[in-house]
Amino acid sequence: MSESALDDRNSDWHTRYARQITLDGWGEKKQKELTTKTVLIVGLGGLGSPVTLYLAASGIGNLVLNDFDYVDLSNLPRQLLHATYDVNRLKTDSARETLAALNPEINLKLINERLNQAQLTELLANCDCVVDCTDNFGSRFTLNAAAVATGTPLVSAAAIRREGQLAVFRNDLQDSPCYRCLYCESDDATADCQGQGVVGPLVGVMGSMAATAVLNLLVFEKNNAGQLHCFDANYLQWRTLDLKKDPTCPVCSAESLGSN
Repeated sequence: MSESALDDRNSDWHTRYARQITLDGWGEKKQKELTTKTVLIVGLGGLGSPVTLYLAASGIGNLVLNDFDYVDLSNLPRQLLHATYDVNRLKTDSARETLAALNPEINLKLINERLNQAQLTELLANCDCVVDCTDNFGSRFTLNAAAVATGTPLVSAAAIRREGQLAVFRNDLQDSPCYRCLYCESDDATADCQGQGVVGPLVGVMGSMAATAVLNLLVFEKNNAGQLHCFDANYLQWRTLDLKKDPTCPVCSAESLGSN
């Protein structure tokens, strides 16, 4: 590559990320470090759309995208990663096309199958963070178990009806609670947006917050763990609850980890 071409490329890089680089605590060094980071995003629907778009736009170098579903017409009011012409396409294929147009500098790995705990554990061994954008407790429990096993920070977002939740689980820290400390298997496994509906912009709010939590972790090295943030879209109000590690948790307690 010629010297002038390199100058143009560097100029484009600075222009693309200028508003981030100028932030206190960010700078060129952190921006370049983002290119070495790998984030797994599970679910490319309403929550996964803003998460994936913002993380790709921010310059995270490696995004692993996991979804086995196809784009449906009923998805479009809230799943802004996909367009009308994507109906009946794999969501991973639709996402690749959208993200490549948004930021061709990032690397994308697509996985269009349902992953079991063993597969997730192997995958997370090479990830800096995982974002849970799924819509059912079964998938969340499986992903959490893999994240605990590998000590991978987990950002979990959820939205249903007009209510949203967000939490960061620092599985890389000994005293941090995990997702299983918050919910148990007896919780309502039928609570999903297909059965009860969801306000489209609500998933945008929660997904954007999840992307912010990832950047807080990777760029600013903020903990942000130990709290559950609840959003009421009816009144545009947030409520924050403190979370404690469950000493009897079947996933992350000392006894459980010692038996694995």
